[in-house]
Amino acid sequence: MANLTEASTATFDAEVIQAAVPVLVDFWAPWCGPCRAIAPILESINQELGAAIKIVKVNVDDNQPLAVRFGVQAIPTMIIFKAGQPVDRVVGMMPREELVRRLNAAM
Repeated sequence: MANLTEASTATFDAEVIQAAVPVLVDFWAPWCGPCRAIAPILESINQELGAAIKIVKVNVDDNQPLAVRFGVQAIPTMIIFKAGQPVDRVVGMMPREELVRRLNAAM
């Protein structure tokens, strides 16, 4: 996760809601196997799409208010935000190509 931004309850609005580009928010936890499995996929998408998008990770164990705010009931949950509003939601694993297609649709 070295290349991905981490957000907390305190920094979420600045990192996501006020972002100038579409943002994929990955709600995850360190103990979640599928969350760990999708992390390298998100890293590669981040490198591929560069400055056109932003990928932000939110640890639900440390940021319960954000999980509640966005109705996250299972992880991984990825929500794509555009102009500060959620425009798409993915729950669970998804093929890399489909994630890229959804991000491209939000750009």
